Amino acid sequence: MMNEVWKITLGELDKHMGVEVLEESAERVVARMPVAGNRQSLGLLHGGAMAALAESVGSWAALIHASTMGKVAVGVDINATHHSSGKEGFVTATATAIRLGRTLTSHEVVVVDDAGKRLCTARITNAIVEKRG
Repeated sequence: MMNEVWKITLGELDKHMGVEVLEESAERVVARMPVAGNRQSLGLLHGGAMAALAESVGSWAALIHASTMGKVAVGVDINATHHSSGKEGFVTATATAIRLGRTLTSHEVVVVDDAGKRLCTARITNAIVEKRG
């Protein structure tokens, strides 16, 4: 019997960054956030904000997958390559499943600006583990 599928709930950092979830499934999670409020000292979108957004969408997708087995997901690896930076508007992150296994998931995350220009490519791996407490 399948367990209830986990639904995305924004965490404190997600709320602080202004993240909005647009689509959610184990295979694909899409979310966006404003550039305003997430800039570094040079006025560009902070790379750490893009990495945090990438980690959020990839982890949410892994949690949705894990919930179908009555388990949870925990991050074990993330890497991000910044190709360019946002200056205004919104950025949108799309996590696409590479592999949805019983013990590990991997998702590719692409972050683009409003014009569709790729700003960041990330890969996140999550371990599927038993719920605790």
